[in-house]
Amino acid sequence: MIEKLLPAPVRTAEAFDDAPLSEMFPEEWAQVANAVPKRQREFGTVRGCARRALAELGFAPAPLLPGPHREPQWPDGVVGAMTHCAGYRAVAVARAAEVRTIGLDAEPNLPLNDPGVVDLVTLPEERAQIRRLAALQPEVCWDRLVFSAKESVYKAWFPLTRRWLDFEEALLTLDPTNATFTAQLLVPGPVVDGGELTEFSGRWLVGSGLVVTAIVEMV
Repeated sequence: MIEKLLPAPVRTAEAFDDAPLSEMFPEEWAQVANAVPKRQREFGTVRGCARRALAELGFAPAPLLPGPHREPQWPDGVVGAMTHCAGYRAVAVARAAEVRTIGLDAEPNLPLNDPGVVDLVTLPEERAQIRRLAALQPEVCWDRLVFSAKESVYKAWFPLTRRWLDFEEALLTLDPTNATFTAQLLVPGPVVDGGELTEFSGRWLVGSGLVVTAIVEMV
């Protein structure tokens, strides 16, 4: 499914069912040995997806451990992103010589429900957008789509800055006709090729009960 969102230099893998825990490397198992079974399964399966995607770039299977901020640590010369939600795990990777950063997120196509959560993750302009789009295309849970897109923004942002980005520090504009979005950064962006990066652009799709968003910043 996610290959529809990503350009050719990016390699992807996804799973709708969990792999056996025995497929994890011992170093990976040590990271989740005390976690609940659900966390163990999603942790192991998404790393299995990552190894399949990395194999397409010529990398041999190896442990993929989280960094100090729980970010995936990729082999040298690789950029990528992972995501997992109920019933779905996915990974996108590429060579750093071709792609600067990747953001990827999947969520169930279900409303956020709690107004407090909606207010926490969206700006007033975005809430107005959500109401307008919901009247036009009620089959899409637009509040969840905004949440997912902001997760993709953060995953694309963090490798470039090594800093947190709050939900209110990026303003999303959704294009329902082309299934794209733009995230205007409301804080100073990373310096890329001598200039400040002020926004990210991404794509989204809805299918199989999911909303999926992705950002690819090419070199």
